[in-house]
Amino acid sequence: MRRPRLLYVPFWATYLFLYAPIAVLVFMSFNSGDSPYSFEGFSLKWYGELAGNAEIRHGLVNTLVVALGSTILATVLGTLLAVGMARHSRSKLLDAVSVLPAVLPDLVLAIGLLVFYGMIKMTLGLHSVLLAHTVFGMAFVAAVVRTRLTHADTSLEEASRDLGAGPVTTFLRITLPQLTPGIAAGALLAFTLSVDEFVIAFFTAAPTEPTLPIVIYSMVRFGVTPEINALATLLLAVSFTVVIVAQRMTRLTESLS
Repeated sequence: MRRPRLLYVPFWATYLFLYAPIAVLVFMSFNSGDSPYSFEGFSLKWYGELAGNAEIRHGLVNTLVVALGSTILATVLGTLLAVGMARHSRSKLLDAVSVLPAVLPDLVLAIGLLVFYGMIKMTLGLHSVLLAHTVFGMAFVAAVVRTRLTHADTSLEEASRDLGAGPVTTFLRITLPQLTPGIAAGALLAFTLSVDEFVIAFFTAAPTEPTLPIVIYSMVRFGVTPEINALATLLLAVSFTVVIVAQRMTRLTESLS
């Protein structure tokens, strides 16, 4: 049956509403003028301005430190959590708790973490943001890895144990290689979420150690500039690249299952 063409109108209108502002932002990042609202000519000068901005460089370094550190911790802990939940637990309550950081509103999680840090007398800094992002990203890694675990061949693990291999050897040589595509996809997802995350970082970071989203927020409060457009374009390119790679890894996981 041929579908009425009018059904495509709200479909394309929704896409236009979502992506037209992003397209305008990217286009205006190449503006040679100082105004973010009128295009005066093509130029890459605002991308050069980013390299000379010490505040942005400081925020970028902090963001990369937090993102890389939290990705490593979230990947390790999330993988262990997924294996433990899939192999050694049948509790629906634990299943719900394991994904709670991913489904809770960021504001609720941020306030909860801030209160917890206050209770244990922890000073705020990059370490507090790193731990917060680890909790946040661990749930996503566990979900992705657990999806892969449902398709893993458990007979190989049983054969390994029958041949005398211990639990650690079986995990490292049999289970872990089967989970590698899922682990990689989960790690890329955790990295992307950490780089783009603002609310949790805003509540758990020290004023002297802001991450890049916090720096952008402080700059936007005084008005949008072509420099911010250029920075947003670079972040958009990085996010798109990492998400596409993560999707490819997820498809590889499904094809191997």
